[in-house]
Amino acid sequence: MTLQTQPNEPHATDAESNLELKEVEGLSQGQIVRKRFFRHFGAVAAMVVLALVIVLAFTSVGISLWGIRIPGWWQYSWNDIPPVVDGGRPSPQHPFGQDTVGHDIFAVVMRGTQQSLMIMVIVGVIGATIGIVLGSLSGFFRGWVDSLIMRFTDVIITIPFIIAGAVIGATFGNLGAAILGLVLGLFSWTGLARLVRGEFLTLREREFVDAARVAGASNGRIIFKHILPNAIGVIIVNTTLLMAGAILAETALSYLGYGVRAPDTSLGLVISDNQTAFQTRPWLFWWPGLFIIIIALCINFIGDGLRDAFDPRQKRMPSERAMRRRAKVAADAAVLRGHESDDPAQAAVDESVVDETPAEAGGDDGEPPIVRGDDPATGR
Repeated sequence: MTLQTQPNEPHATDAESNLELKEVEGLSQGQIVRKRFFRHFGAVAAMVVLALVIVLAFTSVGISLWGIRIPGWWQYSWNDIPPVVDGGRPSPQHPFGQDTVGHDIFAVVMRGTQQSLMIMVIVGVIGATIGIVLGSLSGFFRGWVDSLIMRFTDVIITIPFIIAGAVIGATFGNLGAAILGLVLGLFSWTGLARLVRGEFLTLREREFVDAARVAGASNGRIIFKHILPNAIGVIIVNTTLLMAGAILAETALSYLGYGVRAPDTSLGLVISDNQTAFQTRPWLFWWPGLFIIIIALCINFIGDGLRDAFDPRQKRMPSERAMRRRAKVAADAAVLRGHESDDPAQAAVDESVVDETPAEAGGDDGEPPIVRGDDPATGR
């Protein structure tokens, strides 16, 4: 008698779960994370593109920070004013063109990319640190700690970010991109704090937290060693969204005149300075806009890949080719055991639910294998 199982039963996923376990067997947590991340094609491609953008921006025009200047390989600086060539159109000498004054747009865009990347990283680090700490304390301790932190968070949320950013930019924009990013980071943590709080409220009731308490673990160890690693997926995704939003916010503030100011520049300031030439020289907008889009998309794709790599609840769905191959192998194995099936997909299901241990497998007398949990006397 051939035992049949409906495809929608939970046992139908046992084969995929066993395959996933075999792929990570014997690997450390870091190796598992790297393996899952590099399996994500979009994240790997975005990481390569973002690395190329960073290398291009910081090596072409050099680095100038707090009075320290390291020259780059590009012949022009963002402050140089060479003669206008061919009306400022893109040329081999000036591949991104020139503005009406004569600034080399390639050098200006590279400097703007540096400043925007710096603000993005600073806002991400400051905002994520504050959001994780406050959200963790609020969700873990609850009570008056939760009420105090969440009411303070609500006060910050009620302030429109663009208005707060305009005030911050008008006050600190002339002090440089680093100071502007630092102050913006102090107002960008609220959304992440609320999400981390929600995750902690759920995870603190799980069995592994109770086991850690029984074992004598301190609150700090439970927070940072047990709960926080299980919330890393939500934290990483929302941190990358925070960083992508930071570069867009800086662009908007600089475009409105409240961000980075001359003689320095940023991608939003490049667009703002050349907005009157949109119809006559559109290439002045193409390049800064292209770099803004590339950076924001790369950050989002990398965050998606890191979420899949760190979150143990994420399951990789097998491809159709892999499923067909497994179905063929299962059908061949069924033929060898005398269970030839006309439906390879059903054979794969049968293969996943049959226990292969010697105590339950069929013997030499040709008796069919016994499904785990069935009664040997009745066969049901």
